[in-house]
Amino acid sequence: MNKNLKISFVIPAYNEENNLKFCLDSIIKETVGKNVVSEIIVVNNASTDQTRNIAQSYKQVKVVDQPKKGLSFARQAGFKVATGDLVANLDADTIMPKGWLETVEKYYNEKTNLVCLSGPHVFYDMPNWFNRGVMVYYYIVYGLYWFNRFILRNASMVQGGNFVLRRSALEQIGGFNEGFDFYGEDADIARRMNKVGNVLFTLRLPIFASGRRVRAEGFFATPLRYGLNYLWTILFGRPFNKKHADIRSA
Repeated sequence: MNKNLKISFVIPAYNEENNLKFCLDSIIKETVGKNVVSEIIVVNNASTDQTRNIAQSYKQVKVVDQPKKGLSFARQAGFKVATGDLVANLDADTIMPKGWLETVEKYYNEKTNLVCLSGPHVFYDMPNWFNRGVMVYYYIVYGLYWFNRFILRNASMVQGGNFVLRRSALEQIGGFNEGFDFYGEDADIARRMNKVGNVLFTLRLPIFASGRRVRAEGFFATPLRYGLNYLWTILFGRPFNKKHADIRSA
């Protein structure tokens, strides 16, 4: 990556003592020795466990406290202190695969109007048959993405926990919409960023993520709930579900 370009990794974390270390280790492993300037920001979002202490134990990590619980509150708090030209928004239960940074570099270098880049989740703690089903789901949603982007021209597609924003464009739309506590926050970003530049979703930018919510809420109910909230946000500018369950596991 252009050494003059800086990327900020923002990771909201609420009671993530069991997962945060793996996320941070993967980012450090992916960035060390690369021709890139980077910073890692962990937003301690009202945690009551050892999340903050774990984040502080890394010399490469800046810790920001956001006592108001909520995903968009945490992302916005991290964005406010981020100094990078690009702001990578990850979740604390994600693990960055090898080559992730090079893919981001390639797309942002080749597409000058790119303001948001996103990719799919591959669930590291779920069976292979489920991940194959998830890919089918992504292809279906990908069709909706193309229809919204090129026919209706009113929205795009972003996968929460795996998206990179151009800082100047995020500033242009006023940052994250704190009216979205959980569901629909990624769809809202896709809809608003689409107004200021190119929002691109590619299957070439996967990230490993936990399937703990799927296990807790159901193999079929979870994707249907996410799909409904995506459509509701695109059509009406608000999520269908305003409440969500807190899912934490070892």
